[in-house]
Amino acid sequence: MQQSAKKRNFVPLVIILTLVINLLVALLFFAPPLQVGDGFDWTILPFLNAIFNSFTFMLLLGAWISIRRGNRINHRRFIGGAMTTTTLFLISYVTYHAVSESTKFGGEGVVRPLYFFILISHIILAAVIVPLVLMSLAHALNQNFEKHKKWTRFTMPLWLYVSLTGVIVYLMIRPYY
Repeated sequence: MQQSAKKRNFVPLVIILTLVINLLVALLFFAPPLQVGDGFDWTILPFLNAIFNSFTFMLLLGAWISIRRGNRINHRRFIGGAMTTTTLFLISYVTYHAVSESTKFGGEGVVRPLYFFILISHIILAAVIVPLVLMSLAHALNQNFEKHKKWTRFTMPLWLYVSLTGVIVYLMIRPYY
């Protein structure tokens, strides 16, 4: 008789990580930048953020294609890569916003409201995606694939949107760094 794996309750960890990540990002919006030594061009970090977001987007597409084809092993590998690039993005994002003022968008005309629509939807959904990704991952780790599947129906398209719009926001604001 095969013993089933013990299910872990990841909900408290998901709640804590969601609060810590979202509160940290919100605090960075209001806090003055830290004073650090001169000589380093911090504007390289938004470029790296765009790279991490583009990798996340591509890895998520690979994960989605893999699972549609029934290849759980490749799906797991792609999701592991997406989690890694998302984590690297978060570290880079927090670092940049801890030491730099927010860059003001200088575009005019029809591109201005378009930029702010993309930016605002990106920010809101980036906050929402944190617990969705973590709960989806928790169900997969517990091998509760029915719940995992239900969560990822919302998580995957939103995560794809957030990673893609992160790149678009960067490309639109890049001339103003």
